[in-house]
Amino acid sequence: MIDQIPPANIEAEEAILGGILLDPQALVRVRSSLTPEAFYIKAHCHIYNAALQLDNQGKPTDLLTIISWLNDHDSLSRVGGRNKLASLVERTVSSVNVDFLADLVMEKYRRRQLIRAGNEIVQLGYQTEVDLPQILDNSEQKIFQISNQRLCSNIEHNSTIALAAYKEIEEVNPIYSTGFSQLDELIVGFEPGTLTLVAGRPSMGKSAISLCLALQMILRHSLPVIFFSLEMTKQQLEYRLWSLISIAADYKKCDLIPIQSDRIRRHRAFMEGLADWEFSNITKIVNIASTLPLYISDRRGITVSDIAHECRQIKTKKGKIGLVVIDYLQMMAEDSSANRSYELGGVAKGLYKMAGDLEVPVLALSQINRAVESRTVKRPIMSDLSQSGILEMVADNIILAYRDEYYNPNTSDQKILELIVAKARHGETGTATVLFDKSYGAIASL
Repeated sequence: MIDQIPPANIEAEEAILGGILLDPQALVRVRSSLTPEAFYIKAHCHIYNAALQLDNQGKPTDLLTIISWLNDHDSLSRVGGRNKLASLVERTVSSVNVDFLADLVMEKYRRRQLIRAGNEIVQLGYQTEVDLPQILDNSEQKIFQISNQRLCSNIEHNSTIALAAYKEIEEVNPIYSTGFSQLDELIVGFEPGTLTLVAGRPSMGKSAISLCLALQMILRHSLPVIFFSLEMTKQQLEYRLWSLISIAADYKKCDLIPIQSDRIRRHRAFMEGLADWEFSNITKIVNIASTLPLYISDRRGITVSDIAHECRQIKTKKGKIGLVVIDYLQMMAEDSSANRSYELGGVAKGLYKMAGDLEVPVLALSQINRAVESRTVKRPIMSDLSQSGILEMVADNIILAYRDEYYNPNTSDQKILELIVAKARHGETGTATVLFDKSYGAIASL
C-alpha cells in the first residue's frame, strides 16, 4: 500500500493544457473549478498558473504568449522548455471535453488530499500526550476541509451575487421572446438555464409547437437551435420545416408558394408527383433552410450526457445557443426499467442540470397519460403528466397543449390550440390561445 503511486491522470492534465493553448475559451470553462494545485506534475502546475496570470491581465493564452511569459519569469526551463509546450499542442485534437477532463483532474487531486489527510490522522493517533477529544476534532477538521471544498465551491457571499445580478441588468442578459405574445405574457419567454415542458395527448400538435418555437427563436433572435428528435427522422422534420418556411411572414418577399406538410410524403408514396413549379418552389425553400442555424439529431437511444456533449460542442463553436429541443422525454426512458417513473425522473433532472450548466433554455416534450380520455372534460391538468411527480418538481414551466376540435368535431373553437401554462416558476399560470393550422403544422397568434 505504501509503495502505491498517488492517484493522478497525467493524460487529462496534458489534454487540458493543450486545450487551453489551442482555444482561448477553454480556460474560461475550467478556471472556476480547476485549481493550479490539482495538477500532479509540477511543470503542468506552472503552465496552468501562467495561463491564469495572462488571463487575469486580459492577455491571450496561446502557445507563443505562454512561452514568452514563462521565459520572462525564468520558468520556461522548469516546465521542459518550448518542446514540452509544443508537444502539448500537437497531442491535443480539440478542447471540447476540457471541462470533463478538469473534473477528472480535480477528483484525483481530492483523492491525494484524502490520502495526505489520512496519513496525518494516523500520526495524530500516536500523539498520546494530546487529549483524545482534541485529536478527534483535528481529524474531523482535516476531512471537513476536503469535503467542504467539494460541497461549498458554488457558495458565494450575497455582495458578489448582487453585483453579478446588477451587471446582468446593465448588460441586458436577455430572456428570449417565444414569438407568441399571449404566451410571453405568462412565462415572459425562454430564459437561459430553465427547463420548459410542453405536454399533451398524441395529435395535439406538440412537435408542431416545438418546431414553430424553434423557428421563432432563429428568426427573432438569430440564435442557433439544436433539435433532438427521438420520434421523427431528420428528413421528416426537414419536410415539416419547409412547410413552415413556405408560409412564414419573414420570407414573404421571396415569393414562396405555401406547401402543405404532407405534400412531400404524397410525392414519395407515388400518390401525386411534384410538378416542375413545385420543384422550383422547393428549391427556393431549401436555399433558405440551408442558411438557418438549426442542428438536428435523430439518434435513437440518446442519453442526457450525449445531448450535453453535442450542445457543448456547438456552444463552443457558436458562443451561444438559443434553444435546445427534445422530442420527447418518454422516448429517453428505458422501456426495460423496473421503475419507469424513476428513470424518467433521472432524465428530467439531467436535462434541468444541463440547462443550468450550459446556460441554455431547454424545451422538452412529454406525453400525457390516458386517464384524461376517460373524463368528461378532456382538458388536461398538471397531474395528467405521465409519471408526473418528478416532472412537476423539476420543470420551470409546464405547458399543456389542448385542441377541443380533436374531441368535439363540431366545436366553435375550430383551429384553436390552447397552451395551458399549468406551472410558471418565474411567471404566471393561465392559458395562451393560438391559431393552429394542421395542414402546415403552424401556430400563430390570434
